[in-house]
Amino acid sequence: MTDKTSHPGLPSKQARPTKHVENSTDATRGEPLAMRAQKRKLELERALEKHPAEDVRARNDISVAVASFNALLTGDVDHLSDATAAELSRLLESSKHLAEVNPGSRSSQSSIKR
Repeated sequence: MTDKTSHPGLPSKQARPTKHVENSTDATRGEPLAMRAQKRKLELERALEKHPAEDVRARNDISVAVASFNALLTGDVDHLSDATAAELSRLLESSKHLAEVNPGSRSSQSSIKR
């Protein structure tokens, strides 16, 4: 039987600490699905108000997500159907990174140069 060890000159593989980014989708895990969706919808509406008018594509993406949340959060949100719950869950995950700002992106740098 042979024991495998790392080579003395090479660093051993260690798990890198992951950079933790908390967003509303992750922060509300464990809460009722409809409540999580309503919080995310409000967050996206606030982001849409603050987003620059020149960034048409991002504004459209956010608007579509807000409209999708509005369409799914009608009726009895305390007793969601399985299909509605599945769609809300998918929408929460797919909109998780909408309206996030990357400080090193071209759009943020171009606004600094003005």
